[in-house]
Amino acid sequence: MDAQRATAPRIQRASKRCWNSVSFSPDGKTIATASDDKTARLWTLNGQLLQEFKGHQGGVWGVSFSPDGKTIATASSDKTARLWTLNGQLLQEFKGHQGGVLSVSFSPDGKTIATASSDNTARLWTLNGQLLQEFKGHQGGVLSVSFSPDGKTIATASLDNTVRLWPVENLDHLLVRGCNWLHDYLQNNSNVSDRDRHLCDDIK
Repeated sequence: MDAQRATAPRIQRASKRCWNSVSFSPDGKTIATASDDKTARLWTLNGQLLQEFKGHQGGVWGVSFSPDGKTIATASSDKTARLWTLNGQLLQEFKGHQGGVLSVSFSPDGKTIATASSDNTARLWTLNGQLLQEFKGHQGGVLSVSFSPDGKTIATASLDNTVRLWPVENLDHLLVRGCNWLHDYLQNNSNVSDRDRHLCDDIK
């Protein structure tokens, strides 16, 4: 054991605060970390810092690689999750939780993201930030969320001393229902950009 400790690579400390989560890339060549210092970081296995992901306004509690290894999702106490490229570019922000986001997980096909929050709920999102499904029922904050290998079920772990399994609705059905609900908003709200007005054009 002592020999293993002596030779094991060590990721340098990013701050005096604690690290809350760590995730391997799918190819096993890099590691992503989440920290109380409001950042996530990407490292080589020998401890070399490759990239820093800045922008959250609170501590980062969760981090996860997409199945293809091309993006990283982060969960923060600022009540948001974020999607990033590996070079640190922000792709999308997921807003709507009423409490800190504590965990984030990609579906096996990489098309959706699940988040867990201290507001007692978990949520399912498209990669462009559209809310697809909300999972309500826990009596305490939801600390962790995970997809089943077939992507049809989500498991949540909560401070209410329970773990729950939830069915994931068919994605196509969810998209149609969500776009039907958003139609008037997208077409009539003056604050919506011209590009965003057409988000649902291809969804029938």
